[in-house]
Amino acid sequence: MATRAPPSPVSPESYAVIEPRHDRESFTISDLSAEFDVTARALRFYEDEGLIAPERRGTQRIYSHRDRARLAWILRGKRVGFSLGEIREMIDLYDLGDGRRAQRQVVIERSQARIALLTAQKRDIDLAIDELTSFVALLEASRAQDTPQG
Repeated sequence: MATRAPPSPVSPESYAVIEPRHDRESFTISDLSAEFDVTARALRFYEDEGLIAPERRGTQRIYSHRDRARLAWILRGKRVGFSLGEIREMIDLYDLGDGRRAQRQVVIERSQARIALLTAQKRDIDLAIDELTSFVALLEASRAQDTPQG
């Protein structure tokens, strides 16, 4: 399987609603593995976790458009740091039948909370980098002042 670079974090394809595939009624594990650049093992794991539910025809898994859309949600959620439990909760809200209002509201709230957390972590990382940079500069300056004992 060819490895592709993940979409840029700022590219619209990273966040756009997944486009339906009208050219297909169903998908195989190979189809989805190739399209989303995930392993068959990952797909089986998501199935075991109850996040997707392919139909079985003998030993073959047949994935629906719903499974494909759920997989896109899973991967997007993982990419931005949501747990599988959080992803499951947000995906399952789609089935409430309220025109996705509840799902949208929860996703907005969770995303805003995640942005706040990531912003705080980024600030902490920036402070740690600044502190380490200053410390290294201090050590390098003291090393430069050392004279060999003779």
